[in-house]
Amino acid sequence: MSSWFVYAGILIYMEIVFHLGCFGLEGVNPIFSLGLISLIAAVQALISGSLNRRARHRAFWVMTILEYMIFFVQTVYFRIFQQPLQIRAIVMGGQDALTNYWREALVGLLHSTPLLLLLALPLVGVGFWKYLTTWELPHLNSIRKLRMGLIAGVALIYSVSVMQIGNLLDTLYAEEYREFFDPISVMREMGVIAMVQRDGAYELGEAVSSLFDSRERAPGPEDPDTQLAQGGGPESSEIPDISQPGEEQTPGTEVQDSTSQPEEPVLDTSPNVWNLDMVKLAELSQGKKETEWLARYLGEVQPTNRNEYTGMFEGYNLIFLTAEGFSTYAVREDLTPTLYKMVNSGFVFNNYYVPLWSTSTSDGEYINMTGLIPDGQFSMRTSANIGMDWAFSLPRFFAKEGVYSWAYHNNTLSYYDRYRTHPNLGYDLKASKLGDLSEAEYGDKLFYMEHAGAWPASDYEMMLGTVPEYVNLDRFNVYYMTVSGHMNYSFSGNRMSSWHKEEVQGLEMSENAQAYIACHIELDKAMANLLEQLEAAGQLENTVICLSADHYPYGMTQEQYEELAGRNLSQDMETYRNSLILWNAAMEEPVVVDKVCGSMDLLPTLLNLFGFDYDARMYAGRDIFSDQEGMVVFLDRSFVTDTVAYSRKAKTTTFKVEMTQEEQDAYMEMAKQDVKDRYNFSAYILRNNYYSVIRQCLDEEKTAGDLERPAEAVLPWPTPEPTPAPPSAAGDAASGQ
Repeated sequence: MSSWFVYAGILIYMEIVFHLGCFGLEGVNPIFSLGLISLIAAVQALISGSLNRRARHRAFWVMTILEYMIFFVQTVYFRIFQQPLQIRAIVMGGQDALTNYWREALVGLLHSTPLLLLLALPLVGVGFWKYLTTWELPHLNSIRKLRMGLIAGVALIYSVSVMQIGNLLDTLYAEEYREFFDPISVMREMGVIAMVQRDGAYELGEAVSSLFDSRERAPGPEDPDTQLAQGGGPESSEIPDISQPGEEQTPGTEVQDSTSQPEEPVLDTSPNVWNLDMVKLAELSQGKKETEWLARYLGEVQPTNRNEYTGMFEGYNLIFLTAEGFSTYAVREDLTPTLYKMVNSGFVFNNYYVPLWSTSTSDGEYINMTGLIPDGQFSMRTSANIGMDWAFSLPRFFAKEGVYSWAYHNNTLSYYDRYRTHPNLGYDLKASKLGDLSEAEYGDKLFYMEHAGAWPASDYEMMLGTVPEYVNLDRFNVYYMTVSGHMNYSFSGNRMSSWHKEEVQGLEMSENAQAYIACHIELDKAMANLLEQLEAAGQLENTVICLSADHYPYGMTQEQYEELAGRNLSQDMETYRNSLILWNAAMEEPVVVDKVCGSMDLLPTLLNLFGFDYDARMYAGRDIFSDQEGMVVFLDRSFVTDTVAYSRKAKTTTFKVEMTQEEQDAYMEMAKQDVKDRYNFSAYILRNNYYSVIRQCLDEEKTAGDLERPAEAVLPWPTPEPTPAPPSAAGDAASGQ
């Protein structure tokens, strides 16, 4: 038994140290992890106890050092990204991380050193104890092996039973572990080993499924005539057909007296739906639970209605930006005047949230551009890998009106596979560097920047090098992924911060906070230059600017971020509150929006504003200006609505309106189901390439294909003349990224 106690004790010690170092005194639920640790320790004891003396001790060190390395890597990764490291991130993003985040990794390693040393103490202790005494791991005879096997069996049965009982009782821990695997919640509440075990089991299941269950693959765009496996499915009568809704009065509107003469045209508040053949959709969806569920859901979900802002910007241009690490607290009237003007004019959103997802920037782009919640990690890359039919993306709607769509990023073309993902959405993507791509094949996808090697690179220079490509066309749809606001936030580790160091030196705050604001001065310069070029081309008043963050600056600690904010922030809600820029120069007065809204609402909101004929049922987000209640959902399925703020992490439910207990219970049941439905909808759409199925059930093609690049938009090489280098810009080209 002594070897079992050693193995189990080491794991329990490292779990406790990790939790205290990364989550503090937050509560835990160890009932599952204790069984899992007991099982692992018993297996380890069986392995080492079955070997000879020399091999026994080698096995001990191999197994315990491997465990330490798991905690080592998870500690450093969590300190950098505030998320657990999952297998998919290692497999799909390992090279990206090594080549693009080595600076952040070094800083994270440095900051984690005390915790890493504490985690290593039991290994050091065992080594010294063995050196100073005659202690050895015991060899197990047949009786002891049987006893250890019994311990392993009991631990396995216990662990499985804990999850089964939790599932039957509908507990939060079982839901987080099984139904909606939430890595950070599992790590926080059950421990590192439980998270790694669950992640490994999931990836193994996915691999096996892809090998032996190919019959359930949904038809892709390359094979539109392929149908799902035949079999029993929902009867058509189970799916309400709302494709041709009646003229039922919308709540809150008044019926006009037929004898009166209205002074203004009657507002169109009809639902945003297409004539979708629900019977055919049900037939094509038979044979797989996920697609059958999608068919039922699309028949039941309530679409948003047209409203007073429908078509407000019909015929306008759009410039849509995902701003790296952008936060409300970077906006200051004296230092970032353009951002300040745009945040506080146009549409002003007082309750806008940007949740943090598992793949941070890539997932932030994904939800901004698709209106769907990310499914685990690397949803954008997954969509390219499966040839996702993005039939209802922004570029497809603009293409139907003959408008070409560009995308630009002032970093490498290959990072996150953007050279594949963004064209798959319908954009013509260009970047400032190729990464590991061939210049012969992708050289025409570069735009010129004088300091393309700076890390992070200049958003201002990106505008200089890209806006001339489209600004003189009749119409355009443009997407930018900025990078100037990227961590680390220091004057030595962030080139954009160092360029603007003098401008923030007078601020009474730490270097970290100063550097964060400083690098966003570069974003402000970029926006100012963008407006200048639009105005010079006569395009300013007929162009809409939309800017949202990919995530809050998680490169800061909570204490540093609260210093920047100047107030306390709750980790689970207020941390994610942000600003949304939705701005047009012709708007004379600001339109204040108090409704709760978030990044998943951007796409349907833009479709409504630009007057596109779209089906609101195709997205997890909702048009912000619709009469439906606002809702923002977070990674752990916490949520905020206009009625309540619910935190799974803090286990708090705060109602904003007076309600009886019965009304509160009914509301929470409905809201939690809505959150589950939106998660399932988003995941199943992606996993099954389901937009390609939906397209087969429309009376006519609702989206257009790709357009050829306008000849007049092709710029000569190189693009604009280089600008004078800012102070301390020397040596950018040698800085790596």
